[in-house]
Amino acid sequence: MLLSPRLKVLLAGVFSQILCIGVARFAYTPLLPIMQEQTWMGDATGGWLAAVNYMGYMAGALVAASISDLKLKDTLYRIGLVLAVTTTAAMALTENLTLWIILRFLSGLSSAGSMLIVSGLILNWLIRHHHRGELGIHFAGVGVGIVVAALSVELMMHLSQNWAEQWLWLSALGLLLAIPAWFWLPRPETANLTTSGTTLTDSPPTKRFMWLMLTAYFCAGYGYVITATFIVAFVEQQPALAGMGPTSFALVGLAAAPAVMIWDLVARQVGYLNALLLTLVLQIGGILLPVIHTSLPVVLLSALLFGGTFIGSVSLVLTMAGRLYPTKPAKLMGKMTLAYGSAQVVAPALTGMLAAWTGHYNIGLWIAGGFVILGALLVVWLKFTDQTAQELDASAKLVKG
Repeated sequence: MLLSPRLKVLLAGVFSQILCIGVARFAYTPLLPIMQEQTWMGDATGGWLAAVNYMGYMAGALVAASISDLKLKDTLYRIGLVLAVTTTAAMALTENLTLWIILRFLSGLSSAGSMLIVSGLILNWLIRHHHRGELGIHFAGVGVGIVVAALSVELMMHLSQNWAEQWLWLSALGLLLAIPAWFWLPRPETANLTTSGTTLTDSPPTKRFMWLMLTAYFCAGYGYVITATFIVAFVEQQPALAGMGPTSFALVGLAAAPAVMIWDLVARQVGYLNALLLTLVLQIGGILLPVIHTSLPVVLLSALLFGGTFIGSVSLVLTMAGRLYPTKPAKLMGKMTLAYGSAQVVAPALTGMLAAWTGHYNIGLWIAGGFVILGALLVVWLKFTDQTAQELDASAKLVKG
Protein backbone atom coordinates (compact mmCIF):
# COMPACT_ATOMS: atom_id res chain seq x y z
CA MET A 1 0.00 0.00 0.00
CA LEU A 2 1.36 3.41 -1.01
CA LEU A 3 1.56 5.98 1.77
CA SER A 4 0.44 9.55 1.18
CA PRO A 5 3.14 12.27 1.35
CA ARG A 6 1.52 13.65 4.53
CA LEU A 7 1.56 10.27 6.26
CA LYS A 8 5.17 9.59 5.26
CA VAL A 9 6.26 12.96 6.67
CA LEU A 10 4.42 12.32 9.94
CA LEU A 11 5.78 8.77 10.20
CA ALA A 12 9.32 10.04 9.62
CA GLY A 13 8.76 12.12 12.75
CA VAL A 14 7.28 9.17 14.63
CA PHE A 15 10.25 6.92 13.83
CA SER A 16 12.67 9.68 14.79
CA GLN A 17 10.88 10.02 18.13
CA ILE A 18 11.03 6.27 18.78
CA LEU A 19 14.77 6.33 18.04
CA CYS A 20 15.92 9.58 19.65
CA ILE A 21 13.46 9.72 22.56
CA GLY A 22 12.47 6.10 23.17
CA VAL A 23 15.82 4.40 22.54
CA ALA A 24 18.58 7.01 22.91
CA ARG A 25 16.97 8.89 25.79
CA PHE A 26 14.34 6.91 27.67
CA ALA A 27 15.86 3.42 27.51
CA TYR A 28 18.04 4.72 30.35
CA THR A 29 14.99 4.74 32.66
CA PRO A 30 14.24 0.96 32.65
CA LEU A 31 17.97 0.22 32.39
CA LEU A 32 18.84 2.38 35.41
CA PRO A 33 18.05 -0.21 38.12
CA ILE A 34 19.79 -2.92 36.05
CA MET A 35 22.91 -0.78 35.70
CA GLN A 36 22.80 -0.01 39.43
CA GLU A 37 22.66 -3.74 40.16
CA GLN A 38 25.34 -4.83 37.67
CA THR A 39 27.78 -1.89 37.79
CA TRP A 40 29.12 0.48 40.43
CA MET A 41 26.41 3.10 39.75
CA GLY A 42 24.42 4.45 42.75
CA ASP A 43 21.36 6.70 43.12
CA ALA A 44 23.29 9.97 43.02
CA THR A 45 25.30 8.97 39.94
CA GLY A 46 22.12 7.81 38.22
CA GLY A 47 20.56 11.20 38.87
CA TRP A 48 23.60 13.10 37.61
CA LEU A 49 23.74 11.08 34.39
CA ALA A 50 20.07 11.84 33.81
CA ALA A 51 20.80 15.53 34.41
CA VAL A 52 23.66 15.46 31.89
CA ASN A 53 21.31 13.91 29.33
CA TYR A 54 18.94 16.83 29.79
CA MET A 55 21.86 19.27 29.55
CA GLY A 56 22.46 17.83 26.08
CA TYR A 57 18.78 18.23 25.27
CA MET A 58 18.93 21.83 26.52
CA ALA A 59 22.00 22.52 24.36
CA GLY A 60 20.05 21.20 21.38
CA ALA A 61 17.13 23.47 22.29
CA LEU A 62 19.53 26.42 22.35
CA VAL A 63 20.72 25.52 18.87
CA ALA A 64 17.13 25.19 17.64
CA ALA A 65 16.25 28.57 19.14
CA SER A 66 19.23 30.34 17.56
CA ILE A 67 19.06 29.03 13.98
CA SER A 68 16.49 30.13 11.41
CA ASP A 69 17.91 28.41 8.30
CA LEU A 70 15.61 25.47 7.51
CA LYS A 71 18.22 23.64 5.44
CA LEU A 72 20.74 23.81 8.29
CA LYS A 73 18.12 22.52 10.70
CA ASP A 74 17.43 19.63 8.34
CA THR A 75 21.15 18.77 8.35
CA LEU A 76 21.30 18.94 12.15
CA TYR A 77 18.25 16.66 12.42
CA ARG A 78 20.02 14.01 10.33
CA ILE A 79 23.20 14.35 12.39
CA GLY A 80 20.98 13.75 15.43
CA LEU A 81 19.78 10.43 14.01
CA VAL A 82 23.38 9.27 13.63
CA LEU A 83 24.26 10.44 17.15
CA ALA A 84 21.26 8.59 18.63
CA VAL A 85 22.41 5.25 17.19
CA THR A 86 26.11 5.62 17.93
CA THR A 87 25.82 6.94 21.49
CA THR A 88 23.39 4.15 22.39
CA ALA A 89 25.87 1.53 21.19
CA ALA A 90 28.81 3.23 22.89
CA MET A 91 27.11 3.11 26.32
CA ALA A 92 27.82 -0.62 26.30
CA LEU A 93 31.54 -0.23 25.75
CA THR A 94 32.62 1.40 28.99
CA GLU A 95 31.95 1.88 32.70
CA ASN A 96 34.00 5.06 32.83
CA LEU A 97 31.97 7.89 34.35
CA THR A 98 33.53 10.60 32.18
CA LEU A 99 32.71 8.70 28.98
CA TRP A 100 29.17 7.98 30.21
CA ILE A 101 28.71 11.70 30.86
CA ILE A 102 29.84 12.57 27.32
CA LEU A 103 27.62 9.89 25.77
CA ARG A 104 24.51 10.87 27.75
CA PHE A 105 25.10 14.51 26.81
CA LEU A 106 25.33 13.64 23.11
CA SER A 107 22.25 11.39 23.25
CA GLY A 108 20.37 14.30 24.84
CA LEU A 109 21.59 16.52 22.02
CA SER A 110 20.21 14.04 19.49
CA SER A 111 16.82 13.94 21.20
CA ALA A 112 16.44 17.70 20.67
CA GLY A 113 16.63 16.98 16.94
CA SER A 114 13.56 14.76 16.99
CA MET A 115 11.60 16.81 19.54
CA LEU A 116 12.27 20.32 18.27
CA ILE A 117 14.04 20.59 14.96
CA VAL A 118 12.02 17.98 13.10
CA SER A 119 8.83 19.13 14.85
CA GLY A 120 9.37 22.55 13.30
CA LEU A 121 10.22 21.08 9.91
CA ILE A 122 7.09 18.89 9.94
CA LEU A 123 4.82 21.73 11.08
CA ASN A 124 6.28 23.98 8.41
CA TRP A 125 5.64 21.29 5.78
CA LEU A 126 2.05 20.75 6.98
CA ILE A 127 1.21 24.46 6.90
CA ARG A 128 2.83 24.91 3.46
CA HIS A 129 0.73 22.05 2.08
CA HIS A 130 -2.51 23.26 3.71
CA HIS A 131 -2.82 20.44 6.23
CA ARG A 132 -3.97 21.00 9.79
CA GLY A 133 -1.03 22.37 11.79
CA GLU A 134 -1.10 19.86 14.63
CA LEU A 135 1.68 17.66 15.97
CA GLY A 136 -0.30 14.98 17.80
CA ILE A 137 0.58 12.13 15.43
CA HIS A 138 4.25 13.16 15.44
CA PHE A 139 4.43 13.24 19.25
CA ALA A 140 2.69 9.88 19.47
CA GLY A 141 6.17 8.58 18.68
CA VAL A 142 7.28 9.55 22.18
CA GLY A 143 4.73 7.22 23.76
CA VAL A 144 5.46 4.46 21.28
CA GLY A 145 9.17 4.95 21.95
CA ILE A 146 8.68 4.58 25.70
CA VAL A 147 6.73 1.36 25.14
CA VAL A 148 9.40 0.05 22.76
CA ALA A 149 12.15 0.86 25.27
CA ALA A 150 10.33 -0.70 28.21
CA LEU A 151 9.28 -3.87 26.38
CA SER A 152 12.72 -4.28 24.80
CA VAL A 153 14.41 -4.13 28.18
CA GLU A 154 11.84 -6.51 29.65
CA LEU A 155 12.36 -8.99 26.80
CA MET A 156 16.15 -8.82 27.07
CA MET A 157 15.96 -9.37 30.83
CA HIS A 158 14.01 -12.58 30.18
CA LEU A 159 16.73 -13.55 27.70
CA SER A 160 19.34 -12.97 30.44
CA GLN A 161 21.08 -10.16 28.58
CA ASN A 162 23.30 -8.04 30.81
CA TRP A 163 23.19 -4.24 30.86
CA ALA A 164 25.86 -3.81 28.15
CA GLU A 165 24.29 -6.34 25.79
CA GLN A 166 20.97 -4.54 26.16
CA TRP A 167 22.49 -1.22 25.04
CA LEU A 168 23.96 -2.95 21.97
CA TRP A 169 20.67 -4.57 20.97
CA LEU A 170 18.90 -1.24 21.43
CA SER A 171 21.40 0.43 19.09
CA ALA A 172 20.68 -2.22 16.42
CA LEU A 173 16.98 -1.46 16.75
CA GLY A 174 17.81 2.23 16.49
CA LEU A 175 19.63 1.69 13.21
CA LEU A 176 16.47 0.17 11.69
CA LEU A 177 14.37 3.08 12.93
CA ALA A 178 16.77 5.63 11.45
CA ILE A 179 16.10 4.48 7.88
CA PRO A 180 12.49 5.73 7.48
CA ALA A 181 13.23 8.68 9.80
CA TRP A 182 15.91 9.77 7.32
CA PHE A 183 14.34 9.00 3.94
CA TRP A 184 10.67 9.89 4.49
CA LEU A 185 11.26 13.51 5.50
CA PRO A 186 11.63 15.76 2.41
CA ARG A 187 14.32 18.41 2.29
CA PRO A 188 12.70 21.69 3.39
CA GLU A 189 11.47 24.50 1.13
CA THR A 190 12.68 27.96 2.08
CA ALA A 191 10.22 30.37 0.39
CA ASN A 192 7.63 31.94 2.73
CA LEU A 193 4.78 30.68 0.55
CA THR A 194 2.33 27.80 0.76
CA THR A 195 1.80 25.49 -2.22
CA SER A 196 -1.11 27.69 -3.34
CA GLY A 197 1.00 30.86 -3.20
CA THR A 198 -0.32 32.23 0.12
CA THR A 199 2.29 34.11 2.15
CA LEU A 200 3.23 32.65 5.54
CA THR A 201 3.20 35.36 8.22
CA ASP A 202 4.39 35.26 11.83
CA SER A 203 2.37 36.58 14.79
CA PRO A 204 4.79 37.53 17.59
CA PRO A 205 3.27 36.99 21.08
CA THR A 206 2.97 39.56 23.85
CA LYS A 207 5.74 39.84 26.44
CA ARG A 208 3.29 38.64 29.11
CA PHE A 209 2.56 35.51 27.09
CA MET A 210 6.26 34.79 26.68
CA TRP A 211 7.20 35.18 30.33
CA LEU A 212 4.20 33.40 31.84
CA MET A 213 4.28 30.55 29.33
CA LEU A 214 8.04 30.11 29.72
CA THR A 215 7.69 29.97 33.51
CA ALA A 216 4.70 27.61 33.39
CA TYR A 217 6.57 25.36 30.97
CA PHE A 218 9.60 25.35 33.30
CA CYS A 219 7.31 24.10 36.09
CA ALA A 220 5.84 21.44 33.80
CA GLY A 221 9.34 20.33 32.84
CA TYR A 222 10.36 19.92 36.48
CA GLY A 223 7.31 17.79 37.22
CA TYR A 224 7.68 15.69 34.10
CA VAL A 225 11.33 14.76 34.40
CA ILE A 226 11.17 13.34 37.92
CA THR A 227 8.58 10.71 37.09
CA ALA A 228 10.04 10.09 33.63
CA THR A 229 13.50 9.42 35.04
CA PHE A 230 12.80 7.67 38.33
CA ILE A 231 9.46 5.86 37.98
CA VAL A 232 11.08 2.45 37.44
CA ALA A 233 13.56 2.91 40.30
CA PHE A 234 10.76 4.23 42.56
CA VAL A 235 8.50 1.26 41.88
CA GLU A 236 11.35 -1.23 42.33
CA GLN A 237 12.09 0.26 45.78
CA GLN A 238 8.64 -0.80 47.01
CA PRO A 239 8.86 -4.39 48.36
CA ALA A 240 5.30 -5.21 47.30
CA LEU A 241 5.92 -3.95 43.74
CA ALA A 242 9.28 -5.58 42.98
CA GLY A 243 9.50 -6.48 39.30
CA MET A 244 6.70 -4.09 38.26
CA GLY A 245 8.97 -1.17 37.32
CA PRO A 246 9.24 -1.92 33.57
CA THR A 247 5.48 -2.60 33.42
CA SER A 248 4.69 0.79 34.93
CA PHE A 249 7.05 2.48 32.47
CA ALA A 250 5.42 0.64 29.55
CA LEU A 251 2.02 1.91 30.73
CA VAL A 252 3.35 5.46 30.60
CA GLY A 253 4.15 4.95 26.93
CA LEU A 254 0.89 3.14 26.17
CA ALA A 255 -1.05 6.07 27.59
CA ALA A 256 1.10 8.68 25.86
CA ALA A 257 0.88 7.27 22.32
CA PRO A 258 -2.86 7.93 21.71
CA ALA A 259 -3.14 10.78 24.21
CA VAL A 260 -1.38 13.38 22.07
CA MET A 261 -3.96 12.96 19.31
CA ILE A 262 -6.77 13.10 21.85
CA TRP A 263 -5.39 16.39 23.23
CA ASP A 264 -5.43 17.81 19.68
CA LEU A 265 -9.15 17.03 19.56
CA VAL A 266 -9.71 18.51 23.02
CA ALA A 267 -7.92 21.72 21.97
CA ARG A 268 -10.20 22.07 18.94
CA GLN A 269 -13.18 22.10 21.30
CA VAL A 270 -11.95 24.13 24.30
CA GLY A 271 -8.84 25.96 23.04
CA TYR A 272 -5.13 25.42 23.65
CA LEU A 273 -4.97 27.04 27.09
CA ASN A 274 -7.87 25.07 28.60
CA ALA A 275 -6.46 21.85 27.17
CA LEU A 276 -3.00 22.67 28.56
CA LEU A 277 -4.46 23.46 31.97
CA LEU A 278 -6.27 20.12 32.04
CA THR A 279 -3.09 18.22 31.18
CA LEU A 280 -1.27 19.88 34.08
CA VAL A 281 -4.03 19.22 36.62
CA LEU A 282 -4.18 15.53 35.68
CA GLN A 283 -0.38 15.32 35.68
CA ILE A 284 -0.32 16.46 39.31
CA GLY A 285 -2.31 13.36 40.19
CA GLY A 286 0.00 11.18 38.13
CA ILE A 287 3.04 12.48 40.00
CA LEU A 288 1.69 12.42 43.55
CA LEU A 289 -0.56 9.34 43.70
CA PRO A 290 2.32 6.86 44.25
CA VAL A 291 3.58 8.93 47.19
CA ILE A 292 0.15 8.98 48.80
CA HIS A 293 -0.44 5.24 48.31
CA THR A 294 1.94 2.61 46.93
CA SER A 295 -0.49 -0.17 46.05
CA LEU A 296 -0.18 -1.68 42.57
CA PRO A 297 -3.53 -0.30 41.25
CA VAL A 298 -2.61 3.21 42.39
CA VAL A 299 0.87 3.05 40.84
CA LEU A 300 -0.55 1.77 37.55
CA LEU A 301 -3.21 4.52 37.56
CA SER A 302 -0.44 7.04 38.22
CA ALA A 303 1.52 5.74 35.21
CA LEU A 304 -1.55 6.06 32.98
CA LEU A 305 -2.30 9.59 34.20
CA PHE A 306 1.27 10.72 33.80
CA GLY A 307 1.71 9.12 30.38
CA GLY A 308 -1.59 10.53 29.16
CA THR A 309 -0.72 14.10 30.10
CA PHE A 310 3.00 14.95 29.98
CA ILE A 311 3.38 14.62 26.22
CA GLY A 312 0.04 16.38 25.73
CA SER A 313 1.50 19.41 27.50
CA VAL A 314 4.57 19.32 25.26
CA SER A 315 2.57 18.88 22.06
CA LEU A 316 0.16 21.72 22.89
CA VAL A 317 2.90 24.20 23.85
CA LEU A 318 5.05 23.44 20.80
CA THR A 319 2.01 23.55 18.50
CA MET A 320 1.18 27.02 19.87
CA ALA A 321 4.78 28.10 19.26
CA GLY A 322 4.63 26.80 15.70
CA ARG A 323 1.34 28.55 14.99
CA LEU A 324 2.79 31.87 16.17
CA TYR A 325 5.85 31.48 13.92
CA PRO A 326 4.94 29.34 10.88
CA THR A 327 7.96 30.56 8.87
CA LYS A 328 10.46 29.45 11.53
CA PRO A 329 8.55 27.33 14.06
CA ALA A 330 11.55 25.65 15.69
CA LYS A 331 12.91 29.04 16.81
CA LEU A 332 10.19 29.70 19.41
CA MET A 333 9.89 25.97 20.07
CA GLY A 334 13.56 26.04 21.06
CA LYS A 335 13.03 28.96 23.46
CA MET A 336 10.11 27.19 25.10
CA THR A 337 12.15 24.03 25.43
CA LEU A 338 15.05 25.92 27.01
CA ALA A 339 12.66 26.66 29.87
CA TYR A 340 11.38 23.08 29.95
CA GLY A 341 14.90 21.70 29.62
CA SER A 342 16.52 23.90 32.27
CA ALA A 343 14.20 22.34 34.85
CA GLN A 344 15.24 18.92 33.60
CA VAL A 345 18.89 19.70 34.28
CA VAL A 346 18.30 20.71 37.90
CA ALA A 347 15.57 18.27 38.92
CA PRO A 348 17.11 14.79 38.37
CA ALA A 349 20.38 15.67 40.12
CA LEU A 350 18.54 17.17 43.10
CA THR A 351 16.16 14.23 43.31
CA GLY A 352 18.99 11.70 43.02
CA MET A 353 20.85 13.38 45.89
CA LEU A 354 17.67 13.51 48.00
CA ALA A 355 17.08 9.79 47.31
CA ALA A 356 20.65 8.96 48.30
CA TRP A 357 20.23 11.00 51.49
CA THR A 358 16.75 9.77 52.53
CA GLY A 359 16.67 6.32 50.91
CA HIS A 360 13.52 7.07 48.89
CA TYR A 361 12.13 9.34 46.15
CA ASN A 362 9.12 10.73 48.05
CA ILE A 363 10.46 14.22 48.75
CA GLY A 364 11.51 14.62 45.13
CA LEU A 365 8.03 13.68 43.93
CA TRP A 366 6.32 16.12 46.33
CA ILE A 367 8.55 18.93 45.06
CA ALA A 368 7.76 17.94 41.46
CA GLY A 369 4.01 18.00 42.17
CA GLY A 370 4.33 21.45 43.74
CA PHE A 371 6.02 22.83 40.63
CA VAL A 372 3.24 21.53 38.37
CA ILE A 373 0.61 23.11 40.63
CA LEU A 374 2.41 26.45 40.22
CA GLY A 375 2.54 25.94 36.45
CA ALA A 376 -1.23 25.31 36.32
CA LEU A 377 -1.88 28.54 38.25
CA LEU A 378 0.27 30.48 35.78
CA VAL A 379 -1.71 29.07 32.85
CA VAL A 380 -4.95 30.22 34.53
CA TRP A 381 -3.46 33.71 34.91
CA LEU A 382 -2.37 33.71 31.27
CA LYS A 383 -5.72 32.48 30.01
CA PHE A 384 -7.70 35.31 31.60
CA THR A 385 -5.29 38.22 31.09
CA ASP A 386 -3.43 37.83 27.78
CA GLN A 387 -4.51 38.69 24.24
CA THR A 388 -2.14 36.24 22.52
CA ALA A 389 -3.48 33.36 24.63
CA GLN A 390 -7.07 34.27 23.78
CA GLU A 391 -6.29 34.55 20.05
CA LEU A 392 -4.58 31.15 20.10
CA ASP A 393 -7.61 29.59 21.77
CA ALA A 394 -9.85 31.04 19.07
CA SER A 395 -7.55 29.78 16.30
CA ALA A 396 -7.57 26.24 17.74
CA LYS A 397 -11.35 26.12 17.41
CA LEU A 398 -11.51 27.63 13.93
CA VAL A 399 -8.64 25.95 12.11
CA LYS A 400 -9.59 23.57 9.30
CA GLY A 401 -7.73 20.85 7.39
